[in-house]
Amino acid sequence: MDGKMMTRTIARELGINPQQVEQTIHLLDEGNTVPFIARYRKEMTGQLDETQIREIEERVRYLRNLAVRKEEVLRLIEEQGKLTDELKQAIEQAARLQEVEDLYRPYRQKRRTRATVAKEKGLEPLALWLLSLPAKGDPQTEAARYLDPEKGVATAEEALQGAMDIIAEQISDEPEFRKWIRETTYQKGTITSEQKEAEEDGKNVYQMYYAYSEPVKKAAPHRVLAMNRGEKEGILKVSIEAPVPEIIAYLTRNVITQETVAREILAAALEDSYKRLIAPSVEREVRTMLTEAAEERAIHIFAENLRNLLLQPPVKGKVVLGVDPAYRTGCKLAVVDETGKLLHVSVIYPTPPQNKVAEAAAHVKELIAAYDVSLIAIGNGTASRETEQFVADVLKDVKKEIFYIIVNEAGASVYSASALAKEEFPDLDVAERSAVSIARRLQDPLAELVKIDPKSVGVGQYQHDVSQTRLEESLRFVVESVVNHVGVDVNTASPSLLQYVSGVNRQVALNIVKRREEEGKFTDRSQLKKVPRLGAKTYEQCIGFLRIMDGANPLDKTPIHPESYPATHQLLEMLGLAPADIGTDRCRERLQTVNVPEMAQRLGVGEPTLADIIESLLRPGRDPRDELPKPLLHKDVLKISDLRKGMKLQGTVRNVVDFGAFVDIGLKNDGLVHISRLRKGFVKHPLDVVSVGDIVDVWVVDIDEQRQRVGLTMIEPDAQA
Repeated sequence: MDGKMMTRTIARELGINPQQVEQTIHLLDEGNTVPFIARYRKEMTGQLDETQIREIEERVRYLRNLAVRKEEVLRLIEEQGKLTDELKQAIEQAARLQEVEDLYRPYRQKRRTRATVAKEKGLEPLALWLLSLPAKGDPQTEAARYLDPEKGVATAEEALQGAMDIIAEQISDEPEFRKWIRETTYQKGTITSEQKEAEEDGKNVYQMYYAYSEPVKKAAPHRVLAMNRGEKEGILKVSIEAPVPEIIAYLTRNVITQETVAREILAAALEDSYKRLIAPSVEREVRTMLTEAAEERAIHIFAENLRNLLLQPPVKGKVVLGVDPAYRTGCKLAVVDETGKLLHVSVIYPTPPQNKVAEAAAHVKELIAAYDVSLIAIGNGTASRETEQFVADVLKDVKKEIFYIIVNEAGASVYSASALAKEEFPDLDVAERSAVSIARRLQDPLAELVKIDPKSVGVGQYQHDVSQTRLEESLRFVVESVVNHVGVDVNTASPSLLQYVSGVNRQVALNIVKRREEEGKFTDRSQLKKVPRLGAKTYEQCIGFLRIMDGANPLDKTPIHPESYPATHQLLEMLGLAPADIGTDRCRERLQTVNVPEMAQRLGVGEPTLADIIESLLRPGRDPRDELPKPLLHKDVLKISDLRKGMKLQGTVRNVVDFGAFVDIGLKNDGLVHISRLRKGFVKHPLDVVSVGDIVDVWVVDIDEQRQRVGLTMIEPDAQA
């Protein structure tokens, strides 16, 4: 596929202008990153967003790989001397890899099959005679001509069976037949599962799938992944039931196109072809299609949940006491100051078996007084609710107003045992590091969560059942997108955060921190050019996303790229302003009078670039996360016994899955809002209504104290009628 055809194909698929696609491909091929292109090359792409640019990047990769495979297939068939003009054209016009493989199937080097054995016995001419649909003659008599005891053909029946094997394979290799059968199986088939083995300890996790079936085309992604997992664990047997009579009728119409003396033999051969050769292969292909679609959905949900988790607003300017709850080993405490610097670590034993409640309470009060603690962050792991009750009781005796919050500690143990955590806190044990991480997650979720493998943050669905390579690729894109959207203070950021900045790799991130530690804070963006291995291209890609908050040049704390500094200075000068005026009321008043189209022409820059410059000057140092709802803080504990049906509560969305959303309302387990209860009317997917981190009003609809489960609704009781 040439460049122009690829551009037109992608433009048609994504519904955008071919010129936008062409320019984007050009920018990607030059080594520009997706965040850089989306932010600083808007004029070239026609203001495509990151998602569109990434889709172009993925489609280009797929189509280029497809082109390479086509060339390889054409070469392999040509080497066999079997490449016709018609076949060549069909391969060149194929839009999907599956189509290319279907066309190549008859020419692929095969293992020894029943058909190849029959051909070795000299039975191919007999097969061709049968396929010619003879109106006269006797198949038995014709078959007798091919008897050869030395080759293992002793009877006419053996000759006919060999010919039928050849016919069956030929039918199974026909690309059009396979395509039609695959599509028909998908559209009209049924996926079924049944119990194969009993589950351990009678858990019955897969009980709903012990005798389950639904149309293939309607199979929900989360159910597909659940059945796959049950099958992998040996609990379930999963299969695809195809509309066999319809498929056999189709093959009959297309193979036996007229009356022939060979009808019965051909009918038997095509039925054997379908059941022995085509059906198992098509079932695998359909299962693969379902799995790939389910994986893409699961990865998409995980990515969206991760994005919203990373964008949780930081709680700035607060001294935080982090608590990593536990029973036997005690609750580890860590106090961090407003910048996340560790001030104190210790351990208390307010939970069973030691129950040293009074001693623990006295120590917590001492810490609150000594360090002027404003917030307490409690991890949501083992002993979390007992610890929460303890903290709530302690706060009743503290005179200053102080709140606590339950922090999702998913991945904290992964981080605390990592080489990075050991390097950061070599003198702390694993649980103490975890307490520090819990406290910092409240202060700046993004800066802390980037230290953890994204797969471990606990906002996914079946994340261990999907392609790990694809998942990792998708999640890394999300982290990069969020980090660059927020921007990074180059004088405070860890290597873990810096490595996600556009164009920066792990080694360059380490070099930035090393240079900062050896020579002091960066005071000017241009100083980053001296960092080892941070070359001109990397500088161009990363510098707009790196901030210097108190540097010599006020523009360095904005997202304005240094390449736009001359135009920015010119704009300020035209408005009678100086760089020192940035962020003042006077500056804001004058910027709001700018006619963007007219001024862009005078400055010789694009309108999108000028609009971004003005936005950056209006709010320098802006953190986009500050505009999101702050986390819910608590002073007292809610127990499931306190709940009544119809009770209204406020909660935080912790996870979004295909069938609904899990909301933290302050209980040990999150309550579930089923997709049907997210809002009145049809909801295609929960992500259309809620996101991780949303603060939502919910009403209690179901209470199961025995299993500690609560059903919630987001539809007001009056609106449910």
